[in-house]
Amino acid sequence: MWFRRDLRLADNPALLEALASADHIVPVFILDEKLISATGSKRLAYLGQSLRALDESLENRLHVMVGDQVEVLKELSLRYGATSIHISAEYEPYGVTRDARVESSGIALTRTGSPYAVAPGRVRKPSDGTPYRVYTPFYKAWGVHGWRPPAPQPEHINAITPSESERNFPDWPMPLDAKVSLAGEANAHIRWKYFCEEILDSYDETRNLAGMDGTSRLSAHFKWGEIHPRTLLAHLGESSAHDVFRKEIAWREFYADVLHHNPHTEKDYYAPRFSEMRYDAPDSKFTAWKEGKTGFPFVDAAMRQLVHEGWMHNRTRMVVASFLVKDLHLEWQLGADFFREHLVDFDVASNAHGWQWTAGCGTDASPYYRIFNPIEQGKRFDEQGDYIKKYVPELSHLSAMEVHEPWLYTEGLKNGYPERIVDHGLERQESLARLSELKEITPKN
Repeated sequence: MWFRRDLRLADNPALLEALASADHIVPVFILDEKLISATGSKRLAYLGQSLRALDESLENRLHVMVGDQVEVLKELSLRYGATSIHISAEYEPYGVTRDARVESSGIALTRTGSPYAVAPGRVRKPSDGTPYRVYTPFYKAWGVHGWRPPAPQPEHINAITPSESERNFPDWPMPLDAKVSLAGEANAHIRWKYFCEEILDSYDETRNLAGMDGTSRLSAHFKWGEIHPRTLLAHLGESSAHDVFRKEIAWREFYADVLHHNPHTEKDYYAPRFSEMRYDAPDSKFTAWKEGKTGFPFVDAAMRQLVHEGWMHNRTRMVVASFLVKDLHLEWQLGADFFREHLVDFDVASNAHGWQWTAGCGTDASPYYRIFNPIEQGKRFDEQGDYIKKYVPELSHLSAMEVHEPWLYTEGLKNGYPERIVDHGLERQESLARLSELKEITPKN
């Protein structure tokens, strides 16, 4: 059983299929040096913790190997006389390419299940069989298609005990100042239980409020498959709050479907004409954005949360993305790469297409001329300034009315908080002017 993005025992069809195929299984995770080199320190540390949690649930029988996947799988198969290799199917560009390379070497992979309730490519327009390009009709068809109930957790796992040479658990320390949620399947279920009891029924009202615990905080657990979306969907009812949460799960699956059909959009524009827009080169303003020193409190609080916790509230993800693209006139890939470095819950499809949605160049995109006002967004979704004061302590002396625009007050910047690096009103007009230029040079299809 080759574990990848499914580090759990419950609701894992591939694991059940492996157990049904033989008297014993060899559970293995292969450390991918290429992915490791492209992964930030917080996400690596989280993965290391998740692997140890999985190993504990397997009674210390997880094989953790280092090396080329083909060589590792052939070596283990030969050593243990394995008759089949089981995986959950993957659909992201890198995973698809990796698995194709493994199979081209003569290794057969048995695919059962995937990280999604509905695998990418399954939901298509009934009229012509083409993929959906817009979220709302996709969501309706996705709901009609439906999904299987959660698979049971195996009562007993007959696993081969690895040798010491097969126990290469990585020693990736969590950065000292990082505050990252606890990894592992058990912690995923603890959080899910708390969310159901304390947050879910008011999710539609709390999910946008950055200063409170009003979201599921399950995205890191989703990233490594410590809990499956089917497990969550099985508990949802028909209330407005439950439906809004179900739609958030569907957004993740929609973006996975879009990337599956358009793998180039991991790095490239979904709407190609936006590559012709006039963008600025990254400079000191980009550095200020990364460090949370733009002079806009709501933006800076979010960026500091990202760097210190490896997570950012979804509302503020949109705000900081809009600020980068529309106020600083930088290409979305710069921000997406920074998110890739710091997010523990980094998901290729959600990251690329979440950024493109805000940048106005993706599928089902927010129109380019929709530009988030970083001041008004803070006033609306952090009314009392609690979120800002938590991550920007230089402003903790200000009142709720003052904290969103500290430059207006005599004592506002006394603790060293920076001046604004741009004038939002002027940059908004500049963005719209650049959009007009693009319309002039790009003929409509």
